[in-house]
Amino acid sequence: MTPEVPPDATPEATPEVTPEATSDVAPEEWLSALLGARDRGYEFFDWLTGVDDPPDAFQVVAHVFNPVEHAHLLIRTRVPRADPVLPSAVEVYRGANWHERETYEMFGVIFEGHPNLVPLLLPDGFEGHPLRKDFVLAARVAKAWPGAKEPGESGSGAPSRRKMAPPGVPADWGSDA
Repeated sequence: MTPEVPPDATPEATPEVTPEATSDVAPEEWLSALLGARDRGYEFFDWLTGVDDPPDAFQVVAHVFNPVEHAHLLIRTRVPRADPVLPSAVEVYRGANWHERETYEMFGVIFEGHPNLVPLLLPDGFEGHPLRKDFVLAARVAKAWPGAKEPGESGSGAPSRRKMAPPGVPADWGSDA
C-alpha cells in the first residue's frame, strides 16, 4: 500500500527553478519536493537512481521534465548508509515504480510504502547490492579474465609479474583457481 502524499505538501516546497536546475532537499522533504515539482509543470518523470557516496551516505536522484517550458530538474537527497530509507515517490509519479525497485536492488535503498519492492533484475538468491562501491567483484577472481594476458601468462616462458587480485577481493579468494 502506498503512503498518502502529505497534506501539507505544496508547490512552495520546491525552490524556484531555471530551465536546467538542481534542487538538493533533505530526506524528509523528498515527497514535498517531488509534489511541488509536479505541481509546477514537471509532469514527466524521466528516471530515478542511486549514487554510492562513501563513506557514509547514498544520494538518490530523480530527473523530471516540464514539457511546456522544456525545462529539466534534478531533485537530489542524501540518505545515511546505516539506514538508507526514503518514502516512495510512486504516489506522486507512477513511473517511479520500476526505478525505485532497481535502486533498492542495486544499492539497498529502501523506499517505504512502495507497492511492490521486490527484486527486479538479479537472479533469485543473489546476495548484496552490486552497485555499492564496497561490493566485492568475486567473479574476477573465480573466472579468468578473457582479455589480454599479463606478461608471463601466455605460456611463452617469459618472466611473470606478481599476480594481483582486483581491489576489494580478500587475499585468500581464488587461491586455488
